[in-house]
Amino acid sequence: MTPQPRKQFAQHWLRHPPTLDRIITAAQIGLGDRILEIGPGTGVLTTRLIQGAEAVVGVEIDRDLCQSLTQKFAAAENFLLLQGDILTLDLANQLADFPRFWPPNKVVANIPYNITGPILEQLLGTISTPRPDPFELIVLLVQKEVAQRLVAQSGSRAFGALSVRVQYRANCEWICDVPARCFQPPPKVDSAVIRLCPRPQQPPAENPRYLETLVKLGFSSKRKMLRNNLKSVMERQDLTQTLEQLEINPQVRAEDLSIEQWIDLSNRLEQKCDLIL
Repeated sequence: MTPQPRKQFAQHWLRHPPTLDRIITAAQIGLGDRILEIGPGTGVLTTRLIQGAEAVVGVEIDRDLCQSLTQKFAAAENFLLLQGDILTLDLANQLADFPRFWPPNKVVANIPYNITGPILEQLLGTISTPRPDPFELIVLLVQKEVAQRLVAQSGSRAFGALSVRVQYRANCEWICDVPARCFQPPPKVDSAVIRLCPRPQQPPAENPRYLETLVKLGFSSKRKMLRNNLKSVMERQDLTQTLEQLEINPQVRAEDLSIEQWIDLSNRLEQKCDLIL
């Protein structure tokens, strides 16, 4: 008998074959792929993953689900299940004796919505400290509002600090909408499937750590003009002059700057002021 969903783990299990099809297609799975699946749950996505991949590693925090998954995939030689928290589990150490499964080159998962931010940071790294061994492809089922922020373009209301942090490190693509009715139990929000293709930013910021701090300050209050949010960086008049030199409207808000403009602004301001990092 399959365990019941637990609220403490934010469990909502996908029950919609067309969405599963879209996820598999987006992941572009080949025979040589080693997949990391975060939170396999009842194994409906896992079943599809192991049919096409060389190896699949599932990380599940729920002990009861681990028992049912172990029974369900007992005969699958290309599936390995680890019980634990994806945010704290040392995958390299756990998989050191399983060369078939390490290192995974793709991530395909329906992740818990309450830890989406930390999971994205673990999968991509940060602006200042990118993941040293980037994944080839990441396909995630996430809350629709988060998906909108991830793929948002500058100038839109959804564009924010998360957009800059993720788009600095990866191309972000919207795959499909997933209504709440596609899950059991249905969550209170709609969802979406997104695809991330990690890549180095070209050209990169001269000081990524400075850019990371600047973005945090710039989006600290989205209703204010950027120059007001960056008062701790330099005098307003000097900042206005710098924006004009970069051909940026001095009355601009943080969400109006493209990734490239954020990089240009970071490079210019770092040369002019002493922001404490």
